[in-house]
Amino acid sequence: MKKNRWQLQEAKSKFSKLVEQVRENGPQIVTKHGEDSVVVISFEEFRKLVRKRTDFITFLRNSPLAGIEFDIKRDKNLPRRVIL
Repeated sequence: MKKNRWQLQEAKSKFSKLVEQVRENGPQIVTKHGEDSVVVISFEEFRKLVRKRTDFITFLRNSPLAGIEFDIKRDKNLPRRVIL
């Protein structure tokens, strides 16, 4: 077994150890027939992956700065002349 790889039979027989390794060292890969099959992750990591994402407009509307008004002024002068 490499540092974070487990053969399926070993993962089944040492499941408690597998869970302990996930909690201490992060995601663990379980292989089946020599091929990577699944990744075991902590519940905290799982929550990060499936948390509800908001669109950009909702993000801005929920910003603490949403109620602040500011004045945007555009310079109405013509741009400077550039000789090419």
